Amino acid sequence: MSGLKPLAAALLLTAISLPAHAQQTAPPKEPVRDEFFWLGEINKASTVINSEQGLLDRSLAPKLAKGIAKVIEAGGQPGAKRPSTVITFEPLMIKEAGVEVTLIHAGRSSQDMHATYRAAIMRDRLLLLADQLNRATRTMVDLAATHRDTVVPNYTNGVAAQPNSYGHYLLGLAAGLDRDAQRIRETYARVDLSPMGTTVLNGTSWPLDRQRMADYLGFAGLVENAYDASQIAAADLPVEVGGIVTGIALHVGGFIEDVMTQYAQARPWILLREGGGTTGGGNTYVSSAMPQKRNPGLLNGTREDASTALSLAVGPVFKAHNIPPGMPDAKGAKANSAMTDSATKALQGLDRILKALAIDPERALEELNSDWTASQELADVLMRKYKLPFRAGHHFASEVVDYAKLNNIKPTEFPYAQAQAIYRKAATEMGLAAAELPMSEAEFRATLDPVAIIRNRATSGGPQPAEMDRMLAEAKQRIDRQDTWIKDRRAKIAAGLAKLDADFGTLAKSAN
Repeated sequence: MSGLKPLAAALLLTAISLPAHAQQTAPPKEPVRDEFFWLGEINKASTVINSEQGLLDRSLAPKLAKGIAKVIEAGGQPGAKRPSTVITFEPLMIKEAGVEVTLIHAGRSSQDMHATYRAAIMRDRLLLLADQLNRATRTMVDLAATHRDTVVPNYTNGVAAQPNSYGHYLLGLAAGLDRDAQRIRETYARVDLSPMGTTVLNGTSWPLDRQRMADYLGFAGLVENAYDASQIAAADLPVEVGGIVTGIALHVGGFIEDVMTQYAQARPWILLREGGGTTGGGNTYVSSAMPQKRNPGLLNGTREDASTALSLAVGPVFKAHNIPPGMPDAKGAKANSAMTDSATKALQGLDRILKALAIDPERALEELNSDWTASQELADVLMRKYKLPFRAGHHFASEVVDYAKLNNIKPTEFPYAQAQAIYRKAATEMGLAAAELPMSEAEFRATLDPVAIIRNRATSGGPQPAEMDRMLAEAKQRIDRQDTWIKDRRAKIAAGLAKLDADFGTLAKSAN
C-alpha cells in the first residue's frame, strides 16, 4: 500500500480491520406487545386466577375463556382493529362470551389495568433500548481495541489540548454509555412492578391474588402502595425514562460533534468511509452543486435523531407538571414508547457511524506535531525529575510555545539553544536563581514526542498499554454482563406469559 495516500490507505485498512460483528444485520425486532396484547393477557390471567381462587364460578370460566380467546385471535388478524382501552376492549368480549364475561372484572378498574399495560410496554421498550445501547457500546469498545495504540489529538474548549490514544478516548465515551446502561437497569427495577389489583387507588374488597397476576405477566414484584400504583408511579416513571433518553442523546450528539469538527478541515484525520450516493441511505453523499463535497449524511441524520430524542424526552416533564396526581397527561404509552424508541434509533445511527469511521494515524500524528499539544509534558518532567515548581515549568513551556507560534516553528524543529535561552529568562521572571535548562537536547525532544507521552503515562485509567489492556478487558466484561441481564429479563417475561398461555389454553379447551 506504499503507493496509496495516507487517508486512502487508512480507508482501506479500516475496512479490512472491521470487527466481524460489523457485517451483521440489524438485530431482530421484538414481537409487538401493544395495549391490546396486554389487555388480552390481563383478561386471560383474571379468568384463570379468579376461577381457581373461587372469585369466579368455575363452571362458567371455560365459556368466558373461549370468548376471550376469540377476541384475541380476531385482533391478531391482518388489518384488524386492536382496541387500546378497557372500555373499547370489553364490548368485544361481551359480543363473544355474553355479559357474564364482565364477572372477571371483579376488583379491577381501567386505572390499574392501564397502569399495568403501560408498565409492561415501557418494560419492553427499555429492554429494546438496553439491547441497542449494548450493541453500540460493543462496537465502540471493539474499535477502541483496534486503535489501542493510535495516537491522535484530543480537544478541550474546542482547541487541541493533548495527545491521546484514540482507543482511550473511545473507552472514555464507552464509560458514559455504561452509565446509561446502569440507569436503564436501575429504572427497569422500578418499572418491573405490577400495579394490577390496586383498582382505582385504594385497593378492593375482593381478595385478589396480586402476586399470581404479577407472575403471569412476568413482573418481578408488586407496586406496594395502591395509590402510588396508578396515580404517582405511572406519571413519574416516564419522566425517569426521559432522563435516560436525555443522557443517551447527549452522548451520541457530543461524539458526532467531535467528529464533525474534522469535516471543517482541509485534511482531516478522521472521516466516514464514502458510500451510498444519496442523502437517505449512505454514509456520505455528493453535493448537488459542488463536485468536491462529500456531505456526511450519516452524521447529520444521526445528530437529528439525537435531537429528536432530546425533544421527546422533555415531554413527560412538561406534561406532568402543574397537574394534580392521577391525571393521565404524562402516562400515554404511545408517546412514551416513541420517546424511548427515538433513543434506540439514535443508537442505531451511532453504531453505523462507528463501523464507518476511517482513522488516518499518520495524519493524526502530523497534526499533533504541527501544534504544541505536548507542551505540558515539559512542565511535568521538569517538576518530576528536576524539582522545578510546576508554575515555573508551565511559564517556561508557555514562553516556548509563544516563541514558536510567533516564528512558525513546529515542536520537532524548535532550536534547543533557543529553549535554553527561554529557560534562563523564565527562571529569572519566576523569581528563581538563574539556571541552565536541566534537560539535554535529546531529552527535550523526547519530552515533546506525543507517542512517548502516551506510552509513559503512569496514572491508573490512563492510555498506557497496560492500562488499556485492563480497561478493554473490563469493558468487554461489563458488556457481556449486560447482555446476560437483558436475556434474563426477557426470559422471565417469556416464562410468565408461556405459563399463562398454557393454563388459559387448558381452561378454554374445557368449554363445552
